[in-house]
Amino acid sequence: MISQLAFIFPGQGSQSPGMLAELATVHPVILETFAEASEGAGVDLWQISQDNPEDRLNQTEFTQPALLAANIALWRLWQMQGLPQPAILSGHSLGEYAALVASGALSLKDGAHLVHLRGQFMQAAVPTGTGAMAAVLGAEDAQVEQICSEASTADSVVVPANYNSPGQIVIGGHADAVDRAIAALQTAGIRKTVKLAVSVPSHTPLMHEAALQLQNAIAAVIWQMPDRPVIHNVDAAPKTDIAAIQRALVEQLYLPVLWTRCTQVLVTAGVRHTVECGPGKVLSGLIKRIDKSVSTYNLASAAEWQATASQTFE
Repeated sequence: MISQLAFIFPGQGSQSPGMLAELATVHPVILETFAEASEGAGVDLWQISQDNPEDRLNQTEFTQPALLAANIALWRLWQMQGLPQPAILSGHSLGEYAALVASGALSLKDGAHLVHLRGQFMQAAVPTGTGAMAAVLGAEDAQVEQICSEASTADSVVVPANYNSPGQIVIGGHADAVDRAIAALQTAGIRKTVKLAVSVPSHTPLMHEAALQLQNAIAAVIWQMPDRPVIHNVDAAPKTDIAAIQRALVEQLYLPVLWTRCTQVLVTAGVRHTVECGPGKVLSGLIKRIDKSVSTYNLASAAEWQATASQTFE
């Protein structure tokens, strides 16, 4: 394994209709992986990811297993070609499940089953229109935290949900509390706030009920220790036993994603190169804002694959 190399796995927001279609025409492992994940999820994930019937790819219960399948398809192709091995893994939100599947902690079939349920639990926990999320750009972490605290009431809360990079935080919670926080941020001079097109406020206290259901589902599948460190979102640290891994996945649903800290931990561990193992370039963009010394690579298109596969990562 190359100590300077980490693989990072993206989460929701990186999906797009037609993802991996180009690579799938050349590499059968892509369709094989989607078929295996489809068996676990109980739906045809390749059809959803390509044809997107009734906008199902953007419905969280289908987005999650489809993205997991895409991430692991690229990982398996990398393994088949005998390319340089990362010494450490991490994933953003849903991507954490891909990191665990890649590390051997969880089978793809079980992982797809879990994240399909995760999406269903999340959607059911918050009635449509009740929750909201918004991206806040150009604010200090402490300022966002204070404004969220002041905008929250006993029965209407808003909290930081994703610490994505310096100057980019996603907040989430009850829709009215999110609106109050946005207004307060604008009053404080933070002009760039963007409401996100999501109805499920992930990584907020509104997900407690979903987390309790997820806890039972997580306990019902077979786990192994990862074959290399996986940096978890809730505390930016690897785990030393299976119970701690399971607990981190449950807590991840209602606690914030500490992506800035996860990236900083990778850098402290000696990582100088990251490969985004999934569709899109969201995480690569965040990492460039967190630490410009890290080289970022992508795999989602044939051209990107070829360019990344030719690297030695020295």
